[in-house]
Parts: sequence; structure tokens; C-alpha cells
Amino acid sequence: MMRIILLLILLTFFPFCYAQENLLRIMFYNVENLFDTEKDSVKQDEEFLPQSIRAWHYGRYKKKLTNISRVITAVGEWSPPSIVGLCEVENDRVLQDLTKYSPLKEHGYRYVMTDSPDARGIDVALLYQRDQFKLLGYQSIKIDLVDRATRDLLHVTGIVQTLDTLDIIVAHFPSRSQGQKASEPYRIKAAKTMRKTVDSLFIIRRAPRIIIMGDLNDYPKNKSISQILNARIPQKESCENNQLYHLLADKSKSSNYGSHKYQGEWGLLDHIIVSGLLLDTSGALYTNREHSHIATLPFLLTPDEKYGGQRPFRTYHGMKYEGGYSDHLPVYVDLLLKYY
Repeated sequence: MMRIILLLILLTFFPFCYAQENLLRIMFYNVENLFDTEKDSVKQDEEFLPQSIRAWHYGRYKKKLTNISRVITAVGEWSPPSIVGLCEVENDRVLQDLTKYSPLKEHGYRYVMTDSPDARGIDVALLYQRDQFKLLGYQSIKIDLVDRATRDLLHVTGIVQTLDTLDIIVAHFPSRSQGQKASEPYRIKAAKTMRKTVDSLFIIRRAPRIIIMGDLNDYPKNKSISQILNARIPQKESCENNQLYHLLADKSKSSNYGSHKYQGEWGLLDHIIVSGLLLDTSGALYTNREHSHIATLPFLLTPDEKYGGQRPFRTYHGMKYEGGYSDHLPVYVDLLLKYY
């Protein structure tokens, strides 16, 4: 009894003597073609217009915004994620509609995004809640390809509640539309650009806390990730501060594990990679691979009639409108914030 009384006295007069923990949830989601219904004169967005073969009208656009809002809210469980990376968003207007005029408006998100030279006009973006992440700055980083345009990298810097600086890189690497081998040099170039950005942060940051998230259109074992980024599987023994670690790579070795399904096979195209300092549990801001997941929410899946099992419940399956969510599943990670 005396011990309990003493503990209560200590907590009353010396609240700084014990550590509190909170969670900062960060997610990434390829939202599958979030286009508005207006023609962009300098982009190839003809597929997503009311008069197109897809018949992309305002009703479908509004449903898409509602669906994305539902996913983000559901991934947050008790409260929506503090930070959300997105790819396949067309422009500033769709992000305004998502954050201000969809059910997501209740959660007070702000956003930053790229303005890439991608032929279709799709970009990457970051949503954030200002009370959880104080924005310091952001930049678009171009990937110079000789014979095609692609999405810029989005580098965002901010401060979290522990007063630590967090650098976030959101990416959508060039697709495999020409085949894996033919298109691989483009993703290698993108990975080299990303690696150069990361290396510069390792030099200028005294305590580099970096998160890379995105649809890299490659699997963890592919050259762009395993060799160019050199993203390793975290080991319990020790992690180097100036090294990148892939939080989902080990889990992706299991069959039927992935964020995307292609010809009946699940695979991990959506990645969460962190710098080693974020794996240091003695710090005020840290995580580990047990705190990273694919969000396999039941409403995001539908029966796979061709290959069996389940597949992502998409907006379009081929040219057929399904009214679902995306051809990718979201990925997310929890950062543990420890403060006194």
C-alpha cells in the first residue's frame, strides 16, 4: 500500500520522471487513378472523362473520393493516420476535394504534392495533420530519363511531437508496362536518384530519421531495391544509423503475401523503408518490422474468379467499372514516440 502511495506522489510532483508512449501512424496508398472529370489540355487524361470509354463522370468521381476517405480512416483504426502518402493523384483539385469536400474533411489534413512531367499527369502527394507533423519544407526531385517522363520524388521534412526531424520520401517508380526487363533501367535510374537524395541526408543530418514509402513497381529482391537502394532486412542484433532497412521484405518471402496481385500471384510492390536510426529503441522515435503491415481490410478484397482466392477490389477491372477502391492494398507503419 505504501508503495502505491509513494508512486502516486512521485507522479503528481515529478511527472517528468516516467516515459509516456504514443503512436504516429504513417500509411502509403496507391489509390488507382484518382482523376477529376475535366480535360487537361497538356496531359493524356482522355480515359477519365465523362465521354470516354470508361464513362468517368462526377458520380463515380465522388464515390472514389468517399472510398479513399473510408480506407484512410479505417487504416487509422481509432483515429486516422497522422501522415498519408498517396500516388496516382492527378492534380491539386483532386486533393482539395479529398481533404475539404469528402468525409476526410473532418480530420483536418493538409497536403503537399509534386507537379511531375508524367504523360498522364499523375503525381504523388503527402497528407499530414499539423498537430502531429509540423511541416518545415518539401521539394520535388526530378528523375531524368532519356526517352520518357515519369513521376518526381516528393521529399518532405517536418518535426514530430518528440521534436525530432523526420524526412519522408514518397515515390512512384516507372511502371512495368513494357515488361519487367525492358523497363527495369528506368526503375534503376529512379532508385539511383533516390539513393543520392538519401546519401545527402545522411551527410547533412546529425540524426538522420528517414522514411521511404511508395509504389516502386519492383519487389524487394529486384535490383532497384536490393542493390541500388541497398535496403536490407533488419536484424535484431544491430542496425547501422546510415543504412536503409526494409520493414516488409522479410514478410514478403511468405506465399500469398503482398500489396498487389498479378496473374494470380501476390507480390509486394508497395514499400516501407527506414534509416537505421529509426530502429534504435533507445531513442525517442523508433519502430521495427513488427510495427509495419499491409492493410488487408475485408472490404478492400473481392473473390478472384479467375485465379481463386481473393484480389483487390478495384475501381476498374480492365475496362469494367467495379466501383471498388484500388488495385493495391495500403501499407503502414507505426512510429513509437517516447517522451517525458
